[in-house]
Amino acid sequence: MDRKEIVALVLAGGKGTRLKGLTRNTAKPAVHFGGKYRIVDFVLSNLANSNINNVGLITQYESIDLNQYTSSGKNWGFDGNNSTFTLLSPREKEEGNSWYEGTADAIYKNLDFIDRFEPEYVLIASSDHIYKMNYSKMLSFLKHKNGDVAIACIEVDISEASRFGILETDKNQLVTKFVEKPKKPKSTKASMGIYIFKYKVLYDALKFDAKNQDSSRDFGKDIIPYLLNKKKKIFAFPFKGYWRDVGTLSSLWAANMDLLDDINCLELYEDADAFKIYSEDTKSLPQFVGPNASIKRSMVNQGSKIYGNVDHSVIFTDVVIEEDCQIYDSVIMPGAKINKGTKIYKSIVAPNVVIDENRIINEENIDVILVEK
Repeated sequence: MDRKEIVALVLAGGKGTRLKGLTRNTAKPAVHFGGKYRIVDFVLSNLANSNINNVGLITQYESIDLNQYTSSGKNWGFDGNNSTFTLLSPREKEEGNSWYEGTADAIYKNLDFIDRFEPEYVLIASSDHIYKMNYSKMLSFLKHKNGDVAIACIEVDISEASRFGILETDKNQLVTKFVEKPKKPKSTKASMGIYIFKYKVLYDALKFDAKNQDSSRDFGKDIIPYLLNKKKKIFAFPFKGYWRDVGTLSSLWAANMDLLDDINCLELYEDADAFKIYSEDTKSLPQFVGPNASIKRSMVNQGSKIYGNVDHSVIFTDVVIEEDCQIYDSVIMPGAKINKGTKIYKSIVAPNVVIDENRIINEENIDVILVEK
């Protein structure tokens, strides 16, 4: 196989337990978002738009749905002559345990995949976040700095900083200290879980880590601190734009509401030739709005039939909302059916749920709730 400048590995194996029933039988990256997308669409579209066309998707937990959805990578253009898209599920190996034991271990156990391309650089990204980023700019930044590693970072409020890996830098963006989820953070530069490594630097670090019995096999806890101790040149790549971790029901709901309150936050309505987010074409029928229906400040997608009232809500494909229904501040996922007379407030309705007539859901309207099958 020809040598490639950069290869990308996408981490998509986490359980996402804080999303409760939405991830009971499917991986977090396959969870629905924004009316027509899945969470994983964003990182894969970022790669496609950055002209990074050799991608490995590392899956583990409840991967059937995710594997079927991503398949050959066709939706993102990774099935062309100059592209490769490979699903990297755990494999039984001669040395024993195949289950991925952490983010660093997941990459280590796929070094043979990376070696096929003989890349100069490796990009590693999580598939858990909603954002748009041109990774080619991050690569150019690393080259300009003549660095060993670049870590994408975003400014967060100091009150939120303890939830993230926090970077301290000098005036040239060189990382001087990195602490994973510090109790008393001294910086507001938060790691986004996106890294570009010189491959030789990554390879050596992962080989050392694999022999370290005290390691937790994690990039934030182990690999980055190790490289700092080795005096490797790690730079913080500043990102300015919309980025949200959708790891909880409340954050998933809030990110959907963001699309309604600020339609420019992700620029999903750009022209066809712009930086698009690609997704599966469901081949659904056009949506239908009944004669007595009312739709305000909402996103309504293909195949939906709306006969009731929808206000400030995201309606996915093939949803049916019958007469006399009132839907407020809610996310209704694909295939759900809301029978007549039902009122729903500040809720996420899981895919294919059927709600009986005249139900009143979350009238207290305080916290986001999940309505499951």
